[in-house]
Amino acid sequence: MLKLPTEESINVDWFNTCFANAGLHGKVSDFEAARIGTGQIGKCVRYSFTFAERGDLPDSVVGKFPSDDENSRQTGVALLNFLKEVRFYQELQHRVAINTPRCYFADIVDEGPEFFLLLQDLAPAEQGDQLAGCSPAVASAALQELVGLQAAGWCNESLRELKWLYDADKIALVDTLELYRQTLPGFVERYGPHLAADEVAIIQQVGAAASTPLNAAFPEVFSLVHVDYRLDNLMIRTLGDDTTITAVDWQSLTLGAPMNDVAYFIGAGLEPDVRAPVEERLVRGYYQGLIDAGVGNFSWDDCWLGYRRGAFAGFAVTVIASMLVQRTERGDTMFTTMARRHARHAIDLGSAEFLS
Repeated sequence: MLKLPTEESINVDWFNTCFANAGLHGKVSDFEAARIGTGQIGKCVRYSFTFAERGDLPDSVVGKFPSDDENSRQTGVALLNFLKEVRFYQELQHRVAINTPRCYFADIVDEGPEFFLLLQDLAPAEQGDQLAGCSPAVASAALQELVGLQAAGWCNESLRELKWLYDADKIALVDTLELYRQTLPGFVERYGPHLAADEVAIIQQVGAAASTPLNAAFPEVFSLVHVDYRLDNLMIRTLGDDTTITAVDWQSLTLGAPMNDVAYFIGAGLEPDVRAPVEERLVRGYYQGLIDAGVGNFSWDDCWLGYRRGAFAGFAVTVIASMLVQRTERGDTMFTTMARRHARHAIDLGSAEFLS
């Protein structure tokens, strides 16, 4: 069995054995390594190869390791981020229709932090830019890819048997709303001065409410949900009028309300003035994709209601994650941007009616 490598131990022999195990032909003679991306839980390294025998080996691949930051590593273990991503590639990737990178190697020690993924290098596709946002055309393509994730497991009870994916007993021990309340004062102190007063108010209103979408019971209509389906976790390639989206970073995958992913993506990825005139059209396009994929017993009214409730999905990710992961300058800008967009999204949709 191929040994789990570290960034320091990985070598030519390891790559050659890995590729042979994956059914590829050829022989690596040397490689160069370069850090890429801005992940807060994991770190990514691009390996570019030279060959003794070219065969059908890729020119380059991307390796993913745990973060060097100890706090981020502990967070990744506590939230099962490392385990979920490895298990996704081991057990679920072949069961969904959403575009994902080919996986050459996936392994983990217990629940981490020691893990390693070796994935297809998706260049020349480019990582989405959370700060810049995206066009309605890119948003539409991303939502159609999301259908490929969610329709495949729509209300599939067998998925609940995967304890790494959704363990009701463990989830009962994690009070998301309470964690939100605990991190909220620090979040408001750090990011509040950069937000409008009504944006801060609705973020605080979630923490003050007894009942919110953040502590709702497991939904009757459920699917696989990415949880962090946003531009920074998508690789985008546009050729003429054709846009290809590939989803990465499967560290938060779970079962839950499907519209949370939809609302989270639109709320995080589009500036409010760009979002407003196209919002319903984007959601209707996603909904039609579900229908075309064979999803039944899900009305447009239920879809839109779930979308409005889903506006709060971004609150938990923004407030809690921002206070638990390694702090960076780009991270501060990103969390400020996300907080502003998600808060404005919930305000625009009148979603405060779901807080009591």
